[in-house]
Formats: sequence, structure tokens, C-alpha cells
Amino acid sequence: MSSSGAFGLLADASSSPSPSSGPSDDPLSKLPTSPAEAAEATRQAAGWLSNSWQGWLENGLRIMLIVVLALVLRAVLQKLISKFIARMVRPPESEAELGRLGGLLANSGVVNTERRQQRSAAIGSVLRSVTSFTILGTAGLMVLSALGVNLAPLLASAGVAGVAIGFGARNLVTDFLSGVFMIMEDQYGVGDEIDTGVATGTVLEVGLRVTKLRGANGEIWYIRNGEVKRIANMSQGWATASVDVQVGYKEDLLRVEELIKETAAQLAKETPYDELIWGQVKVLGVESVAFDSVVLRVEARTSPGKALLVARTLRQRLKAAFDEAGVKLKEDAPAAVTVAAPAAEAAGAAPSALADPGSPASQIAKPIPVQPGE
Repeated sequence: MSSSGAFGLLADASSSPSPSSGPSDDPLSKLPTSPAEAAEATRQAAGWLSNSWQGWLENGLRIMLIVVLALVLRAVLQKLISKFIARMVRPPESEAELGRLGGLLANSGVVNTERRQQRSAAIGSVLRSVTSFTILGTAGLMVLSALGVNLAPLLASAGVAGVAIGFGARNLVTDFLSGVFMIMEDQYGVGDEIDTGVATGTVLEVGLRVTKLRGANGEIWYIRNGEVKRIANMSQGWATASVDVQVGYKEDLLRVEELIKETAAQLAKETPYDELIWGQVKVLGVESVAFDSVVLRVEARTSPGKALLVARTLRQRLKAAFDEAGVKLKEDAPAAVTVAAPAAEAAGAAPSALADPGSPASQIAKPIPVQPGE
């Protein structure tokens, strides 16, 4: 091989690209290796920081403003709720004019002070929870939006979840809303005697979903608030004790009425009936008339749940007063007049056809006479 050919091969080999001469994937190769490259990288970082710090500061201030406004608004609303609840608990100005019943009656004679406090506390708790959830939830979504989070998928997912929960737990939502309105309207409270239609008893516990009752036989009823269609509260406000008084037909009704009023007035002055009987006992008048008696209707307004006790005691006192005054409860029956009757008629037998000798039946029954010579 000639020297010119050898030199040609060496030139081709030197001019051909080698595998190690290309760009390397080693991270260290990206680091600046000269002062010029280091200065260029520093200028780029400084430019990126100078362009981004304003956005960071703006987002930070926006988030702080959202959080502060949410907390301030929450505090203001809770303060207003507390004032509203305190105003509900405060007794009316006219309550001092009710005398002995001033501590028992309020709200125009319907709800007492303790019940009003319980209802107000429950309403305040529900309002504070709803207010906090609404304000803090809205503030959280605004903070996520300020951080650049896309809220569209989150809101869409929340909407789908809300629809699913609404269909799957509609009874739960109904029970909760019914419980809230029952508490806000003060339909009943702990210790009340109520009739819900499905059960009757004393309220042991009032919840937003379930009401617990103690029945007359000691059983405990758990009633969902959404299932209650009507409620009869026998412990709210006042009760009425009704007593039917029977006297003889010939008794002087005016005298009997005065005797009833005197006995009831004496009972209302005794302890503990002076607090159980509210107002004057009234004689409404004649309820029914029979051939031997007359029934008078007597009514008295009592404290809730004490009507039966007052009615039983009033009957007992009236019985003693009638015995002392000689008032008869029923007229004596007249003596029966008896007339002697024949034995056959007394026995109930029909008269015989043979009793009359001239009757055809009697003639036929006679024996045939015997002729001589036969």
C-alpha cells in the first residue's frame, strides 16, 4: 500500500464521527463548566424569580385576605346568633304581671322559661354549625382556586356525590330536616307527654333524627322524626280536669253549685293544689238528666300533666262534702206494689176450657150415663 493511501485512510477515520463525540445524557454535563456559563445560569434564575415573585406575593395576599375575611364574617355571624338566642331566652316584660304563674308561664301562657332556654340552645347550635360549614367551605374553595387548582372536576364530583346521597339517603335527610323544624318550632321537649300517632309516652330524648319515648308500660319507643305526621302534646301550656258530678233529681241545683264552688275553692288553697290549679273552678251546667239523677259538668284548668290528679282529688272532696250536706247522688226507687194472683196464673199457665161446666168441652168430657137393664 502506498503512503498516499495510508494517509487517506487516516484522514477518513479522523473525520468520521465517533460514538463518544455526541451529546451526553449525564446530568453533570448540564452543569456550567465555565464562568461564562455560570453567569448565564445565574442571570436566568434571577430573571425567573423576578418574574414569579409578584405572582407568589399576590396569591399569598389573596389567600390571607380570604381566610381573614372568612374568620371575621364567621365571628360576626356567630355574635349575631348569640344575641338573637339571648333575646329569645329573655322573658317578656309582661311576665312579672302574671303573679304566681309568672315563673311557670311565658310566651302567652304556652312555653315556660326552662323550655325556652332548651329550645334556644338547640336552635343556636344548629345555626352556628350551618354558618361555620357554609363560610369555611366557601373560603376553602376560594383558596384552592387561588392556588390554581381546577375546581370544575371537584364541583362536578361533588354534584354527582350529592345526587347519589340524595337518592340513597333521602329518608335520612327527611328525618334531619323534620328534627330541625321540630326543635325550632318547639313542638315538644324532654319530659313532655306526647302522642305521635304510632306511640304515646314521655319524651326521654329529642334528636335531629330520632325521638325516644317511654311508654305507659315502661317500653322505649324510637321514632324517626320523618315518620311523625302529627303530634299531640299533653304537657305544653295547661291541661283541663273535667269532673261529672251526679246528684239526685229532686236536689236544689243552685245549692249544689254553691257547694261545689266552695269545696273547689277550699281545695285550691291547700298545698300542693294551690300551684296545680290555675284559676277558678267552673261549673258549666247540667250535662245530662235522668229519671232519678242529674249530672253537672265541672272543669278546672291545671298545670300540664296534673289533670287526672286534680280530678281524682276533687271527686273525693265533693263526695265528702255531699255526705256532710246530705245531698243524695240518686233518688230512692219507689216501693213495688204486688197483687196476689191465682196459682195457675202466677205459674203462668193458660186457663182451662173445663173450668166452665156449661162449655161444650166440659159437656163432652162428662161420662156417658149407664141405662138400666144393660
